[in-house]
Amino acid sequence: MDKSKLLDRAAATGEDRLLLARILDKWEQADRRGTPACTDFLSPRERIVAENLLRLAGVPADRWCISGGYSGAERTMLAFLPDWQAPEDAVFPLRCLRAEFHADYELTHRDILGSLMGEGIIREKVGDILVTRGSCDIIAAESVADYLLNSWSSAGRAKLTVREVSPHDLHIPVQKREQVRDTVAALRLDAVASSGFRMSRGKAAELVAAGRVQVNWLECTKPDRLLVEGDTVSARGVGKFRLTQVGGTTKKGRISILLERYV
Repeated sequence: MDKSKLLDRAAATGEDRLLLARILDKWEQADRRGTPACTDFLSPRERIVAENLLRLAGVPADRWCISGGYSGAERTMLAFLPDWQAPEDAVFPLRCLRAEFHADYELTHRDILGSLMGEGIIREKVGDILVTRGSCDIIAAESVADYLLNSWSSAGRAKLTVREVSPHDLHIPVQKREQVRDTVAALRLDAVASSGFRMSRGKAAELVAAGRVQVNWLECTKPDRLLVEGDTVSARGVGKFRLTQVGGTTKKGRISILLERYV
């Protein structure tokens, strides 16, 4: 399949098409020139779209790999490997930085991201932003790491002291979650979202139809979409949950489910 047809099938938007065209260029660099190539940081949605493209293009699974600097990273780089390089030998152009500040300043993810944007750093050059009390660890592209080490000095009114740390020493915040057991008439998106978002099924269906709900980071506007165990559902301004377990059927014909809601 030629490049144009691949992009037609894999890209849902014009932005997707531009991103995927760049990703195909990286793959061709690794495959034809025999040199490793790596993308900037991809959001979870961008990564899923990219992985779909690679499947359509028939790129072997041992010729690419992902990393965000630590296990469980949300934003990741995608590395393409020449045929002489094994995935375990892949080198990603990223570094881990820690920005420390006085604990009286309760900086948020938004504060840190805004400060980085104010420094002229585009979002694709920064991976996960891990904020804890008194410090924030960020995963930065190699191309901007030295600049941040030497020039990034404040976020709002908080003065920053920035240094490099090992990936093994990252301060990874524990995300609060709660388990919710419930039963649903069917594993439809609107039914499960009703339980996960604590709203009526009708309200959940409206949320889906309005394009505000994502399943595994991809927009879904079909309330009757059937979910499977492991699916993650999020809604802008509402929250996020994961369908962690699908159980048996009750005497009344309803399906038992276990959700993990992020709080």
